[in-house]
Amino acid sequence: MSKSSKIGTRPLQMTRRQLLGAAAMGAAAAGGIAMPAIAQQRNVTFTLPWVPEGPNLNTFVAKANGYWSKAGLNVDIAKGTGSVAAAQAIGNGRFQFGIAAATAGLQQAALGLPIVQISCCSYDAFMALVTLSDSGVASPRDLAGKKLASTTSSGDFPFLPAFAANAGLDLSKVEILQVDPNVRQRLLIEKQVAAISCFAPSVVPGYIANGFSPKVILYSRFNLPLFGNALFTQQALLEKEPEFCGAIAEGLNEATKFVLLKPDESLDIFFKANPEMALAKGARELTKLALDFFRYSVVRDAAKQHGIGYAPPDDYKTMTDLVMKYVAPNEKRPDLEKVVSNKFAGGVKLTDAEWNSIQPSFADIAKLLT
Repeated sequence: MSKSSKIGTRPLQMTRRQLLGAAAMGAAAAGGIAMPAIAQQRNVTFTLPWVPEGPNLNTFVAKANGYWSKAGLNVDIAKGTGSVAAAQAIGNGRFQFGIAAATAGLQQAALGLPIVQISCCSYDAFMALVTLSDSGVASPRDLAGKKLASTTSSGDFPFLPAFAANAGLDLSKVEILQVDPNVRQRLLIEKQVAAISCFAPSVVPGYIANGFSPKVILYSRFNLPLFGNALFTQQALLEKEPEFCGAIAEGLNEATKFVLLKPDESLDIFFKANPEMALAKGARELTKLALDFFRYSVVRDAAKQHGIGYAPPDDYKTMTDLVMKYVAPNEKRPDLEKVVSNKFAGGVKLTDAEWNSIQPSFADIAKLLT
């Protein structure tokens, strides 16, 4: 494998968007025809892991702000039905690019799917135990002798044993109720369970909007680096057209920077692109809170030191260990040099002053997390 494909390498001085744009203009010039701009654009298929929401809002910013179109790319963003399904659809070629949870991508790579991550979007998936302030659960060990509601099909559930082991919680002393997601959330409100296991951004905004005081006990606080969304494509496409893939990755990284610095403008863009999402009561407030979870998850040393999109190798090794033990124990361990690339990281950065300026906006999120 060439050096440029390894984790941790820097991008070329000229961005891939510039290269791709230059190639498009060169092709038109070679034909001696002044082509209209729209004819020069390349249509691109892109899938979300779920419906449009705060954690994937940066994709709509990338499209609306022209971070992709200035590279000659017309990106069609499709809704998804879950991270595993999204990873499969990308690896099977039904979509050229898309977002899925990092663990889902590693799982599918272990199953032999030729998928590769080209940008790390979020350093925490916020897998967690969520409880209420009056539940009597201040730490994981307080759950012993109590009831926990979980959804076995949820991506957080396979890692519950790892969390319990690291947190000193004996799961044999916990009564786990396996329920539907909507039932799970209601059981906590009705105090039929002391806590639920889930992805916190999916449930916490709703609890707060309805006047409850949730508390979040993160898996990641117990030495479990379980990252959130990542940008994926096929290995063959990356090998054949690195500039094309780089244009998508760098455009999304630019959008993440915009979201970090300008959340209110980002929300305006999101609701303009998805007007149906604004119909629910309190939609903007709920989406802002979910977006702030995402923004909080990006503020990590990896991004500060290496740039937006950087995937820290040690954390990915640990995450792969967890996936192989709890999700794909009988499969072949993926080669991280092939399935995780930092080829396009480092081109989009924030200054120290910019990083410091966004910290106060996470105060409400920080209060929820333990």
